[in-house]
Amino acid sequence: MKSFLKKTLAVVIIISVVLGISMMASAKGTDWISQSLSDIPIIRISGDGEKLVDENGKKVFHYKDIASILKKDDGSIDTEKILTTIANIVKPYLLDGILKNDWDPYYENINKEMTKYFERSLLDKDGNAQYGTGLRPERIEKMERVRHNDQCWHTEDGTKYYVNDRYWFYYDWRLDPIETAAEFKSYIDDILASTGCNQAGVIASCLGTNVVTAYLAVYPEHAAEHIRGVAYDGSVVCGAEILSEPISGKFTIDFTAINRILRDCAAIGLFDVGEFVNISLEMLDGTGALDHLTAPMRTRLYYKLEKGVTSALSLSTLYTWPNYWACVTKEDYPIALEYVFGPEGSEKRKEYAGLIAKLDNYDKTVRQRVPEILRSTVENGVHFGVISKYGFQTLPSCKTNYLVSDQFASVGRSSFGATTGTIYEDLPADYIEQRKAAGFGDYISPDGQIDASTCLFPESTWFIKNCNHSNWSDWELRLLYDIASSKEQVTVENGCWPSRFVVYSYTNPDEKGDGEIAAMTEENCDTEHWEANKEIDMPDGFFGRIRAAFISYFNWFEKVFKMIFKISN
Repeated sequence: MKSFLKKTLAVVIIISVVLGISMMASAKGTDWISQSLSDIPIIRISGDGEKLVDENGKKVFHYKDIASILKKDDGSIDTEKILTTIANIVKPYLLDGILKNDWDPYYENINKEMTKYFERSLLDKDGNAQYGTGLRPERIEKMERVRHNDQCWHTEDGTKYYVNDRYWFYYDWRLDPIETAAEFKSYIDDILASTGCNQAGVIASCLGTNVVTAYLAVYPEHAAEHIRGVAYDGSVVCGAEILSEPISGKFTIDFTAINRILRDCAAIGLFDVGEFVNISLEMLDGTGALDHLTAPMRTRLYYKLEKGVTSALSLSTLYTWPNYWACVTKEDYPIALEYVFGPEGSEKRKEYAGLIAKLDNYDKTVRQRVPEILRSTVENGVHFGVISKYGFQTLPSCKTNYLVSDQFASVGRSSFGATTGTIYEDLPADYIEQRKAAGFGDYISPDGQIDASTCLFPESTWFIKNCNHSNWSDWELRLLYDIASSKEQVTVENGCWPSRFVVYSYTNPDEKGDGEIAAMTEENCDTEHWEANKEIDMPDGFFGRIRAAFISYFNWFEKVFKMIFKISN
């Protein structure tokens, strides 16, 4: 039993750390080959999954390695290390902050302790790589080989064609998207030179959409001449709440939302932490105990500590990376700057002037102009298409965790403007009736959660439910490949998908791309792995809390006793 409790506690700690630090997803390619036999090369650019190394070839710390912080070399939990880190942070909190009202030592120690783990991945104060960090030599060699050698295949009659996954643009995903866009343009030029083609297609996901949009913004004439089609999947160019909100005063820990995310992850095969953790969280949240325990701290200290802690954590973890800053929304950007670097004229703003200059340049050149950039690209003859995934809540560290999303970015942002409901409420019935009466009924999803007619490009925007940000299915790749390579603009009417709205089913959770899609109907659209109910999640009044407490305690003790007897047997 003692061993079990230790393991359970370790899992809770790991999850807390993971959920407390912003995450972005990477995408893995598959061996699927499009049947369209493209006559042009298709260039793929993904998010932050590419491994980076330092000058010694040692892997640079990545958020997916977060669990390794808690482990010894033999794989066991390093309790002493955990307690030392906690003590180093708590000590100045109590002795300097609480007793002396001097919070600077507390901020400094947070920064110091977190920097221990992230140091080699941090950029310098001008937003440049340090310690010789960057792409692995073998990736650089592969790109050089591919960009200067035609990767075509041939049909039986000798006609050459290009298949998916032959041309990957690997890049340091931490860096300024505008600087990376210049490298991307050079990569395109070299591929066109080696293949003899005049055009290429582009497929971008996650952070890659920031780079491609920067390319379209800075080199519009080049894109108009040399890019046939651009396909986005899991776009974050209009912002990703998971990166935007925690550094702009919208950070929260919602235990009901954590419970939902655990159920999501277990359902789609990401990880399963056991019902013990789920029920424990339900109990804590349902009783309101956490509200009462933390109320004094929130009342007295929250507003005093909020910006200082945000700055310390941001600059010691993920926010010296301009491409992560590119995921901050237009609304949050000025607020986030103040939270992380302080007000105009502050010492920290002067200290990080070089980095801030890059952030401001991206804001002016790309973030503030996204619809204009994409409209202009299409007007110049480049085909464009978008896949937006949903069926999940935004991660629990966001105040807007009630939004319909792919876990990292809301549908409204990843689809460039769809009107949506929330995880609690579909679109209002009168709104749906009005849209149908106006002739937009085909744009309303069968589950009542999305109106696609308000998207920037409604005829070339598709939605896939029950597929999260990190998952890439063969069906997505097929559509993306066709959007990027087709000689005509692919639309909902002539695309390979059966519908504007489809539902994805995981036939094998261990093989993330191994699944099926079906046109969404009212019968198959309920794919959520939990039920979001405001009356249950957020009970009002004393008796509502008491009721939730009894239910939570009963469920919790039932699960605990079952697990105890199971272990003892």
